[in-house]
Amino acid sequence: MLHYEDFTPDRVFPLGPKTVTAEEIIAFASEFDPQPMHLDEEAGKASILGGLAASGWHTAAMLMRMIVDAYIGNSTCQGAPGVDFMDWKKPVLAGDTLSGRGIVQEARPLRSKPGIGLVRMRTELENQRGELVCAAEQVIMFGMRAPKETAA
Repeated sequence: MLHYEDFTPDRVFPLGPKTVTAEEIIAFASEFDPQPMHLDEEAGKASILGGLAASGWHTAAMLMRMIVDAYIGNSTCQGAPGVDFMDWKKPVLAGDTLSGRGIVQEARPLRSKPGIGLVRMRTELENQRGELVCAAEQVIMFGMRAPKETAA
């Protein structure tokens, strides 16, 4: 079980791999982002995306799943106050295989909630060609292994 104390600056958590299928792109888009380039190969090819492309929100959802599989699912995670930014750098196309990393940028105790620490993470996803497709930064709250009486 990972606790706040395990998230030391510069620690890297591998993400993925995850191969993206046309069927899942279409299923996600049909429910959440029904734009032509996410629903139809020919429409995707005719767009600036160059093929059937995952919605950015689908990419974000896949990234979240990889984060849960890599460290959140086996941790004392208490949620997150939000995402500072998410950049979609390149389209994620049907057949792409995504992998990446979560990098601890900083960690500090939460003053208002003793026993909880804030961890700032940068996450990056690349396709099989090593091209950055998505980058994000977020703060995540984790329970401490050994809560101190007073947080700094």
